[in-house]
Amino acid sequence: MPGPLGRSPAPAPGPGVVPYWVNPQGRAADAVAGHLAAGRTVEAALLRRISSRPQAEWIGADRPEDETRTLTAAATRAGREALLVLYAIPNRDCGQHSAGGAADAAAYRDWVDGVARGIGGRRATVVLEPDAVMHVIDGCTDGRLRVERYELLKAAVLRLKRQPATTVYIDAGNAGWGKPADLRLPLQEAGIAEADGFAVNVSNFRTTAESTAYGRQLSALVGGKPFVIDTSRNGNGPYTEGDPAENWCNPPGRALGAPPTRNTGDPLVAAHLWIKRPGESDGACRGGPKAGEWFDTYAQELARAAR
Repeated sequence: MPGPLGRSPAPAPGPGVVPYWVNPQGRAADAVAGHLAAGRTVEAALLRRISSRPQAEWIGADRPEDETRTLTAAATRAGREALLVLYAIPNRDCGQHSAGGAADAAAYRDWVDGVARGIGGRRATVVLEPDAVMHVIDGCTDGRLRVERYELLKAAVLRLKRQPATTVYIDAGNAGWGKPADLRLPLQEAGIAEADGFAVNVSNFRTTAESTAYGRQLSALVGGKPFVIDTSRNGNGPYTEGDPAENWCNPPGRALGAPPTRNTGDPLVAAHLWIKRPGESDGACRGGPKAGEWFDTYAQELARAAR
């Protein structure tokens, strides 16, 4: 029987299977369908390496309650758990490639409340606001906005944790951006005590080994909290040539990383996840479209280089 998004739902996961939902109408799945329709079977096969894996759904600024309810309901009907990213903090990305977000603090609180209502009692894992804490540390957000940002992040954690089956991880940068000691107090201000843990390497390329070491150091500073690692594009590690300021933006020669799993072999590493959706552009650089849009040739490169 077709699910709420128009395709047959996946069976409930058995022992050892990653519990997160695979969206049958994700951009990678649509790209596979398009290549097949045009007879490009090689390209379709490559992109199935992406479309077959669970990836995070990034909640948009418009209609958060309806969007979240649709996604979490589809995941529940499939016997799976939704993996969500909340990315709408005011002054998001400091006005750079992913600029946008809520207009002000009040709008953001309303937006988070809508997301929480959309989750309801269904199972969901939430990664909260990539880069938001790091952009305070690096000076992009300071003064009154610094205090406000911490208040908004902590309020978001508390609101989301009112949902009975929601797990919340606060973004905590990556092994190439800042030092664990610099994040201890900012994460405390942002509500790490009330959260389930933190996320590292979101949308970045640091290796799993680097990210694990970084996360373990940070965990020791914030009460032993567990963490998740974004392994979506870290198969070849970071790009180290050219302008270091642009090495995060659609860098060449990268590869899909280890598939999502909760069986990480490390009690502090709660999961390896595909938080950044492979194939979606980092921004209008190196021939890519604007941030978040599908970049088919780059997706194929990531899949082709995967081990």
